[in-house]
Amino acid sequence: MIQFDPGSLLSEPFPVPPHAILAIVALGIGAVQLFARKGTTQHRFLGYVWTGCMAFVALTSLFIHEIRVMGPFSPIHLLSLFVLVALLVSIRAARRNNLERHRKGMVYMYVLGLLLTGAFTLLPGRAMHTVFFGS
Repeated sequence: MIQFDPGSLLSEPFPVPPHAILAIVALGIGAVQLFARKGTTQHRFLGYVWTGCMAFVALTSLFIHEIRVMGPFSPIHLLSLFVLVALLVSIRAARRNNLERHRKGMVYMYVLGLLLTGAFTLLPGRAMHTVFFGS
């Protein structure tokens, strides 16, 4: 049963709150971008905002160490590195008018970098599980 408690997120140590908030913002903007008309001024503007959010989320994730598999890191940290590289590749593809590569890169980042990792944050013991389901 969902018991939404955003206060529990704000009580988490830094950088978890801004990381999670910007991930949620990126999730919403990404959904709009997937279904909205491409090539418009709105698409470009939201793309810049989404890219900034994704870069921030990926960078801050490198400082979150709740799950430790390889020293302080986990496989999720590899995904963060993937997102940072994919952002650069996808932006370059758009600037070079390789729109198919741009589209694929952005969709992969949305699915892997937000939806998949977002699902893992809902596991018991994680901050977002507490936000949505209580402790």
